[in-house]
Amino acid sequence: MCFKITGHFLFPETFKIGLGLIGFGIFFSFLGVILFFDRGLLALGNIFWLTGVTLLLGWRSTWNLFTNQANYKGTVSFLLGLFFLFVRWPIVGIILEIYGCIVLFGGFWPSVKMFLNQIPFVGWIVNYLF
Repeated sequence: MCFKITGHFLFPETFKIGLGLIGFGIFFSFLGVILFFDRGLLALGNIFWLTGVTLLLGWRSTWNLFTNQANYKGTVSFLLGLFFLFVRWPIVGIILEIYGCIVLFGGFWPSVKMFLNQIPFVGWIVNYLF
């Protein structure tokens, strides 16, 4: 998916936009939690995050991630969290969404930990804590 030209990696534009949208989604969700579970900011954060994941992984991979039989528990809890967020129960919604994300993306944690270990200061913290 990325091209290497003279030691530099070139990523497609959808990859960059997806990472940006995921960052905005996390930022707005964090801001929504800090501002006493503001429903609008949490909903905006979820929309940005889901759009970013779709652009980052692609339509087919995102669909396979959410409809895989092993991930049904995470998908149902994430979607229930979205539903509770939209019907004005933000605390229950955020708890269900966090649980759903942990179940859905639990297989990626070893890869993330190996990547973080290679960053100089962050790798020391990750090794110390985990």
